[in-house]
Amino acid sequence: MSAQERLTDALYGLGWSTVKKLPEPVAVRLGRTVADLAWKRRGKGVRRLESNYARVVPDASPERLAELSRAGMRSYLRYWMESFRLPAWSAERVSNGFVPKDVHHLTDGIASGRGVIVALPHMGNWDLAGAWLTTELRTPFTTVAERLKPETLYDRFVAYREGLGMEVLPHSGGTAFGTLARRLRDGGVVCLVAERDLSASGVEVNFFGDVATMPAGPALLAQQTGALLLPVTLWYDDSPVMRGRVHPPVEVPESGTRAEKTSVMTQSLADAFATGIADHPEDWHMLQRLWLADLEPRPSDGDAA
Repeated sequence: MSAQERLTDALYGLGWSTVKKLPEPVAVRLGRTVADLAWKRRGKGVRRLESNYARVVPDASPERLAELSRAGMRSYLRYWMESFRLPAWSAERVSNGFVPKDVHHLTDGIASGRGVIVALPHMGNWDLAGAWLTTELRTPFTTVAERLKPETLYDRFVAYREGLGMEVLPHSGGTAFGTLARRLRDGGVVCLVAERDLSASGVEVNFFGDVATMPAGPALLAQQTGALLLPVTLWYDDSPVMRGRVHPPVEVPESGTRAEKTSVMTQSLADAFATGIADHPEDWHMLQRLWLADLEPRPSDGDAA
């Protein structure tokens, strides 16, 4: 393990051991302070966030984009402060901490026994939404986690999410898809963060007027198992409560090849994500490259993420 990896692991460990013990107002102020400092430094993550917002709000002035990126960093650090503190939250705090609209799409799907795939972008706090699912709806679910370096950091994230009631599978290794399919056939729930493709087999979609790739997994799982595919978007307001919306189901097309159906369904997911992101751009925490046109590093920005 390199010195940088040891430092990263130690910092996350400090967050989970220390931040969760802070009074909530202190944690909120700390998150905002760290966010503002990071924003003022204008590192590559902040610059990438601002560049991504420029696609979401194409008519925004430089001043508006700066305001958005500052709000975006505050939202991102709110996610981290909440996540560090979630293991110490009471069941009541978790249940009252998230209020989704149109939740009947989800509860009806769970009651049907056909299995449900919840697909989300990197918005708000998806860990809180998951904890709400296991706490308020008393519904366990399975998810997938990207393997992080160092391995000890990945283990921390797995232990954290398992402590919130989730079954966590590694993204790599090739066995996750089969396990997810079995859970769905048994009438279970699968939750996937699904707007950033981490493989070489992503599906091209039109996203805010340009081409990006998104994972094929949610659409393929729905086709293979008959499970309901539900897009969900999340956002914050000025209260301690996170908001969200369960969008109408993405249906499997009646005709076409598997690849054609996957393309249509993934585009429908992208459209639902775009609706939520356009309404609350500052709560979309995309600090990495997403669009194909941005994947080749440009000499001017130095961002290799």
